Amino acid sequence: MRGSLTALVVWLAVLTSAAAQPGVEVVAGGLGGTLVVPQGVSRPPVALIIAGSGPTDRNGTGPGVAFPYLRRLADGLAARGIASLRYDKRGIGASRTAAVPEERLRIGRFVDDAAIWIDWLRRRSDLGPVVAIGHSEGGLIATLMAARTQLYGLVLLNSPGRKFATILRQQLEPALASPLRDEALSVLAALERGERVTMVSPELTPLFRPSVQPYLLSLLPIDPAAALAAVTVPVLIVSGGRDLQVGTADAEALGRARPDAARWHDDHMNHVLASAPDDRDGNLRLYADPHAGLASGLVDAIAGFIIGPH
Repeated sequence: MRGSLTALVVWLAVLTSAAAQPGVEVVAGGLGGTLVVPQGVSRPPVALIIAGSGPTDRNGTGPGVAFPYLRRLADGLAARGIASLRYDKRGIGASRTAAVPEERLRIGRFVDDAAIWIDWLRRRSDLGPVVAIGHSEGGLIATLMAARTQLYGLVLLNSPGRKFATILRQQLEPALASPLRDEALSVLAALERGERVTMVSPELTPLFRPSVQPYLLSLLPIDPAAALAAVTVPVLIVSGGRDLQVGTADAEALGRARPDAARWHDDHMNHVLASAPDDRDGNLRLYADPHAGLASGLVDAIAGFIIGPH
């Protein structure tokens, strides 16, 4: 998916000023989304943007996150001649009526939801080849979908490259004090063995409540790097040096699984794709800043990957 540098520079110069239609509300499979199509571009490539974990909407916002980084990404791609569709996760926003009881949620359901939108995009004669862009856990969802659905390309934004339990353990150990830390690690170990835990301290219920454990049990066995190794489409791996949720070790694991993948790394980019200061508090403040901007060069890197030839 990489053409000559000269061709890419010319392409970006022409399309950076491309106008985008206002986002159009669309529905598929009971899920609501926004389709953005650049004006004046015949059958543009289109990116399905898949949000990460938790109650995250189509824009990337949710509890504690006001920076609409996925909407900014969609706008940036449209300015470069690339269409996009981003959608509210099942049970969130315009997809609220498609909610299912939490205890029935599995990672496979979110993969199925993404596949619904891929099929919907393919049926549109006004759009060109389809690329999946997954952020964080959305990258894992996109990877699992790509193994069963032919795509033009796959973009992984700050996506896990190690098993969820490994990442979670790395986050919990420095964040909690004993005895709460010991309990959290014990619960996690039980879930790794496929066992449910009925009694959880109130402080741990946001993460380990019994109703969410079936979802965790579906997620924990998956090795994202092994899943990516089974994907044959071109891949771009994007990572940030100030990501507090997913580390550079994850990008490295994904890169080892697909050594042919394109890579883009920004030492200053955080988990929500913004350029962040070195201190943790300043980093986290960007999550709540609705006026924050995307890391410099990020959109150009993604657009160049998508528009380049196979």
